[in-house]
Amino acid sequence: MSTHDPHIQELITLKTIAETLNESNELTPMLDVVIGKLLELTGLTTGWLFLVEEKRTHEFVAGRNLPPALRREDDEPMRCGSCWCLERYDDGRLKNAVNILNCKRLDNAVRYQWGDTEGITHHATVPLRSGSRRFGVLNVAAPGKLHFSKEELALLESVAYQIGSAIERMRLYAAEQRRADLFARLGEYSSALGAYASQAVSRAELTEQVMSLLGRYFDWPVAALLEPVGQEITLRALYSEGQTTLPHAKFPLADMARTNPDAVKRSAEPGGVPDAQQLADQLVEKGWVAPIRRAVAVPLTVASDSLTGMLLVGYDQYGDQHRADMEVIEAIAEHIGMTLQRIRLEENRRELARMDERNRLARDLHDSVSQTLFSLVMMSKGVGGMIAAEPHEQKSLLQDTIHDIQSLSQSALKEMRELIMQLRPPGLEEGLMTGLKQYGERLKLHVRTHISGMQELPRIAEEALWRIGQEALNNVSKHADTKEVTVALSLQNDEAELRIEDQGRGITKQRWKELTRHSIGLSSMRERAESLGGQFRLYSVHREGTIIEVAIPLRAVTTEKGGITDDPIVNS
Repeated sequence: MSTHDPHIQELITLKTIAETLNESNELTPMLDVVIGKLLELTGLTTGWLFLVEEKRTHEFVAGRNLPPALRREDDEPMRCGSCWCLERYDDGRLKNAVNILNCKRLDNAVRYQWGDTEGITHHATVPLRSGSRRFGVLNVAAPGKLHFSKEELALLESVAYQIGSAIERMRLYAAEQRRADLFARLGEYSSALGAYASQAVSRAELTEQVMSLLGRYFDWPVAALLEPVGQEITLRALYSEGQTTLPHAKFPLADMARTNPDAVKRSAEPGGVPDAQQLADQLVEKGWVAPIRRAVAVPLTVASDSLTGMLLVGYDQYGDQHRADMEVIEAIAEHIGMTLQRIRLEENRRELARMDERNRLARDLHDSVSQTLFSLVMMSKGVGGMIAAEPHEQKSLLQDTIHDIQSLSQSALKEMRELIMQLRPPGLEEGLMTGLKQYGERLKLHVRTHISGMQELPRIAEEALWRIGQEALNNVSKHADTKEVTVALSLQNDEAELRIEDQGRGITKQRWKELTRHSIGLSSMRERAESLGGQFRLYSVHREGTIIEVAIPLRAVTTEKGGITDDPIVNS
């Protein structure tokens, strides 16, 4: 049988292409070799191939014998801009091999005098696919060839289908290799995170370490921990460009992530990627990260469907790499959620132990030291009466001594009562705002109060706001150089916010630097808020006053499911 028979030549072509495709598992070199073989077997001179991952995006991955006009400046005409064949591919009109009447890239080469086109004006375009999946387009041409026959187009379609199947096979193979590698890294990551979590002092440190380890063990260019807070999404921690930061920035977003955990789960699926991409686009828009081409987000849920946060992973290139990564990303999110939950519960346990110890100490001080001091005051008064009958020359000296004893004992008794009040505040029996107002008045402050909303505060939240309010009022009394202060409490269904504002002298930049490093009071206020999954902010302008804002999520307190927390002090 003659090899010049078109059908025999077609079989030879398909057999040779199939053998070539099976010789390599590296995609780009394989595609270049296949185009060369195809040109050799068909008598065509020029061919090139685009891979398309997303609409309006393409990658020039292989080309053989391109004319000088298309090779200029490192193939710039092929890498940049679109063309008619890609536009047809994007809008779904390119379903089979077709003749392109002329080539936009070649037209531009002639119009803008980019160089010699070697007589090529037209080409055939073939979509690359495997089953329902599409991968890009293959173009072939020859000088002076203006039309391809049906037989030629049918052969090109068969070759394109072989190439598409090979691309699918290679990607599946690469995905399996990557999945195996990621699971190995996951084991190392889990071990490292567990070791650190056992020694972590606060969730702030643990959250930062979570992201640092993520960057150490995995190759994702961007990773972020986000948390729904009220009507906003808060960026708690970010890994990008090899660094971990805690921006604590907020941005509004549709309620899809805040109210519906299933929507976040769907964001990891092909149909739900726009939700994750919307989150990523916010990060890019704010300038926190470089452009993210693909993003996936999975929820941090523990023991229920209650959404406490999200792990977002971003890629700087288009592609389906996320498909191989999803199982590992979900496992990481689950591990992070459990780790943060564990340390939150441990912090709550320690806080309850501290509260019990304070109450015990308050009772002991009241029953022992306070009573002893009171007895000392009464005894000194009695002795003062007894020495009234002493000779005049001794009476004056004794009276002075007794007076000193009375003054010291009364001062000690007053300080002891203040200490007992600090340990076991009686003002809370009448409510948080009444207690803060009375406490401020004892500090000689004029306290204006304002309450909005009706909501019963959990005991642990009320205790935390009381302690923070005490410290804030003490700071006003000692440092603000004003007696006027406003205390406002806003109660909502899911959050309680305490705001303490004065119009005093504020904080200088130099003093601010010292406070952020050494202030125990500010640190304690921030830690109390964070221990309940809340946020602490301080705004201060020199000579204009200071504002302290504390927000505690009541959902997290009442259900014992806190989120990822660590809001900084902010100086404006």
